Amino acid sequence: MISKISKLVLALIFIGSSVFAQSLADAKKAIDAEQYQKAKSMLKNLTVTQADKDENYFYLGWVYILQDYPDSAKTVFTKGISVSAKSALNYAGLGVAAFIDKDKNTATTNFNQAIALAGKNSKPYVYIGKGYLLNATEGKVNPADANAAIAVLNKGKAVNPKDAELLVTLGDAYRTQLKSTEALGNYQNALELDPKLANAKVATGVLWRYADNYEDSEKQFKEALVIDPNFGPAYREWAETDIRWSLRDPKMASAKVKEGLEQYRKYIALTDMSVESRMRYADFLLYAGDFKTLQTEAAALSKVANGNLRTYRYLAYSAFENKDYPAALTAMNTWVTKADPKRVIPRDYLYLGRIQIANQQDSLGIHSLQKAYDLDTTQADVYVEIAKSLYANKKYEKAGDAYMKYVTKARRVSLNDYLAAGRSYYIAYEDQLFSTAKPKPTPDSTLLVKADTAFSYIEHKATAPVAPVVLLRARVKDYMDKDRNNIKGLAKPYYEQYIQLMTANPPTDEKGKKPIAEAYAYLGLFYQYKEKDDAKATESFTKAKEFDPTNKQAAAFFARKSGTKGK
Repeated sequence: MISKISKLVLALIFIGSSVFAQSLADAKKAIDAEQYQKAKSMLKNLTVTQADKDENYFYLGWVYILQDYPDSAKTVFTKGISVSAKSALNYAGLGVAAFIDKDKNTATTNFNQAIALAGKNSKPYVYIGKGYLLNATEGKVNPADANAAIAVLNKGKAVNPKDAELLVTLGDAYRTQLKSTEALGNYQNALELDPKLANAKVATGVLWRYADNYEDSEKQFKEALVIDPNFGPAYREWAETDIRWSLRDPKMASAKVKEGLEQYRKYIALTDMSVESRMRYADFLLYAGDFKTLQTEAAALSKVANGNLRTYRYLAYSAFENKDYPAALTAMNTWVTKADPKRVIPRDYLYLGRIQIANQQDSLGIHSLQKAYDLDTTQADVYVEIAKSLYANKKYEKAGDAYMKYVTKARRVSLNDYLAAGRSYYIAYEDQLFSTAKPKPTPDSTLLVKADTAFSYIEHKATAPVAPVVLLRARVKDYMDKDRNNIKGLAKPYYEQYIQLMTANPPTDEKGKKPIAEAYAYLGLFYQYKEKDDAKATESFTKAKEFDPTNKQAAAFFARKSGTKGK
């Protein structure tokens, strides 16, 4: 009997060990499937039932990292090190948490310690590599970070070339830098080691999406779901592929957006409907441009107890796009004042600026837009928004300066941008010229030079003369002719060119005719006072009157000729 009891107890011990070992595997599988709440529950239990296993603490901390709770992650990683002072994985985890917090010195120290303790274990290399890829801005990984990931992962590959998880991560790192050949090679090597690796199939599908090969992309997601029908990330990436497809092919747009939303619902159903999963859904709605649904979802998330502050970012973005400007301002102020400053990204300041301008807080808005550019100098478009706000507030010279900053900093500009700059400077000059302020300001002639430079650039770059630009340049040249009693006729060739352009196909509307009358009236004054040619002056003023019977200069000329008093 004692012998039988001993054997039973021994069997139960082995069964218990197997269950616990399997539970860690299940937790890791849940992490891969992005079922974070499920994984967290399992791992919290394991840190109690197997409190001496440092791996349990690491993977629990890793879930916190993925859920964007780095402080909680640090606490757990530190606990893992207290359990095992030589825990390479937990040192890697501390490094990742520091890296996310942009404390690169601490991150490097912990990464080095992790590698020193790793020995023949390739997993610390894997998670250091994954950590380098986490600090993406607007979905883009800094090349220096990606290269650091590639370097450490290749070191890990030398330690264990048969670590399939490492190969997939290395492929991801290459993919962020658009090194498709290297990425695909690593994904294929991972699948050779483990043909049932669903995440390698999904990663390959994402790679095809980068190449706008949507059919092959979907094929990979379907193959991943054959391997594991409950692998949620396949549906998530499929959904994002549908949205990108809709943006590239207008004919498919409606169907693909609908399909994408359906695929994302499947992803949500396969996860755990946690706050974190709903946050990812919010990410997707933002990507899909479904701001109406996003505002509803973000408003609901903001009311959840112990919710994620990031919901206010989505609430602000969506409320702005839905023209609910007061709600947008409240939400964005909540986000930027309460969130860790390291979590506030350039795009937040871009939206903050737009929201402030929409709420008539133009000065604050311009300051926020400038900050967005200072943090991310690829966002030169902010200068257009700054210029429009300044122009709307009649700060024309500053508007012109903002447009010129845009044309000098942006990668792609149009002639319309130069037109906007030139017009701003031109109106700034007129604003000074006709100012009723006391004392009256002296008009700044450099504004005319700036305007003329912008218009001249358009004339040289345009494939054919642009009539509105020719007219504006004529007006600028006329203002440059400052001695009205001894004009040089600087505007004459431009007004003549404008007449030639416009009379080839004359406008029929009164608004279109008035500038032609203006051009003829200028010529009339030129012939009358400069050339002393009454016949040509009469001819020009007659034309001016034909195009605009109310033209004051023509009326004054004919009044003088008839002996009638006129202005």
